[in-house]
Amino acid sequence: MTSTVGMILCGGFGKRLRPLTERVPKPLIEIKDDYTILDKQLFDFKNAGVNQVYLLTGFLSDKIQERFGEDYMGVKIEYVEEDKPLGTLNAIRLGMEAVGPGKQCIIRNGDVVADLNIKKMIETGEKSDHPLSIFITRMVSPYGIVEISGDRLVSFKEKPVLDYYINGGVYFSKGEINFGDFDVGDIEKTVFPMYAKSNQLGYYQEDGLFWMAIDTSKELEEIRKEYKNREDKPWGYEKILINTEKYLTKELFIREGYQTSYHHHPHKDETMYILSGAGYIEFEDRKEYFGKNDTIRIKPLENHTIVAMENTVLHEISTPHPDDTVRVKDYYDVR
Repeated sequence: MTSTVGMILCGGFGKRLRPLTERVPKPLIEIKDDYTILDKQLFDFKNAGVNQVYLLTGFLSDKIQERFGEDYMGVKIEYVEEDKPLGTLNAIRLGMEAVGPGKQCIIRNGDVVADLNIKKMIETGEKSDHPLSIFITRMVSPYGIVEISGDRLVSFKEKPVLDYYINGGVYFSKGEINFGDFDVGDIEKTVFPMYAKSNQLGYYQEDGLFWMAIDTSKELEEIRKEYKNREDKPWGYEKILINTEKYLTKELFIREGYQTSYHHHPHKDETMYILSGAGYIEFEDRKEYFGKNDTIRIKPLENHTIVAMENTVLHEISTPHPDDTVRVKDYYDVR
């Protein structure tokens, strides 16, 4: 994989989140204690192998620079500050000028929290015939819907997944972007339609993963609820669902091509219930492959790592020892 530079659009006013965003730029909004939207995005970049990131700032730029400085978790941070807001197109143009010619870039909106596989998106974009591609995902209805038959209302569905795709706010460019005759405005409404019309715009698709653009107080409340018992990991996330004196239930999401640390539990006896995906658990003396609906038991003191060959969601049900983990080998620089 060729070296890829990251960019994050951080210059918006966040008007719909005022008064909070009068003193805090939207990317620095906390989704859990001392963990902001931008922390999550830089963490994901680092674990996808993106080690240089340009933050495209504007409003309250100094607040962002105070928090992240020039290095964050081994990611080199550069700042490109827009003097006055002229839309995402101009911000990305300034970023491209700072990066220089011939560099491939992964670009993110600074208000999106998503569990997409950035490493796979880059690899897919590199192989594509299209110079520019965008992340798309199936749209979840913001409302519950009803189904009707004749003159009767027959059923209710709570926020179903629809047969439409949305722009997920993450873009990959193989090199310099052709901005055409456009100087200002939003890149989504100017350059992207131009690329699409000339058959130069590709896409990277992932469905069924967590995705949210935080634009209102309701969405902020939802993301904080999601993160109440969740911890992001280099390979995905871990979320405590039930924690009692008798047993512990966690949900694990492991991205395709990633794996957990090689570790054991001195006391915890656990059983893995595979909800979706495929992969294997590697023990010292064997591999146990799994798919949807499979069950695998892991006894105390058994060294193991869980490897995902597809995006995998599983429930780990165990004896109540939440911090009972001894890592033998780690595969990532940060966690």
